[in-house]
Amino acid sequence: MSRLAIFIDGGYLDSLSQDEFNVPVDYSKINEEILNIVSAKSTGIELLRTYYYYCLPYQGNPPTAIEATRFSKRQSFFDSLNRLPRFMVRQGRLVFRGNDANGLPIFQQKRVDLLLGLDFALLSGKNQISHVAVLAGDSDLLPAFRVAKDEGILVWLFHGPRHCKKDGSPTFADELWREADERYEINLAFMKRIQFFGKKLA
Repeated sequence: MSRLAIFIDGGYLDSLSQDEFNVPVDYSKINEEILNIVSAKSTGIELLRTYYYYCLPYQGNPPTAIEATRFSKRQSFFDSLNRLPRFMVRQGRLVFRGNDANGLPIFQQKRVDLLLGLDFALLSGKNQISHVAVLAGDSDLLPAFRVAKDEGILVWLFHGPRHCKKDGSPTFADELWREADERYEINLAFMKRIQFFGKKLA
């Protein structure tokens, strides 16, 4: 039996959901949707697990009331994801990097790409999977793609439109797109199939 692991960069998916399509995501639907797309080209695949990578919101010391509320809501959201079948949340850390020219805070995700790459490489090296589907756009994942391909694993890249609607910048690295074995561009139809219709948690 062939096995698929799904890797989701939560920040990247949030950007597509909010900035590109304005469609909230129902994470209970995303496993089946991606599995169906991959299975259309490779039959007899079962899902091993979906790994979701993101950070909790930044909190000062001491946190403001708004920061504490935002943190609590995101933690509840992560807890709800962890209760989904075959779903695992992997948390990085959000670091404050000062303010931009407009006085707005600059935050940077730490450890997310590292955790994703490590999980990717470990599963590949232990022959637990035959296919991976990665919903991300960062070129930092290139080494993980190459490790998986060297192990005979078929690598799918699920990515956004070539240029983002907000400012026209690329939504994914070209070298990551070229390294993938198969590519799937996330469009409005895809987002509608995984749309969430309830109350947003965070």
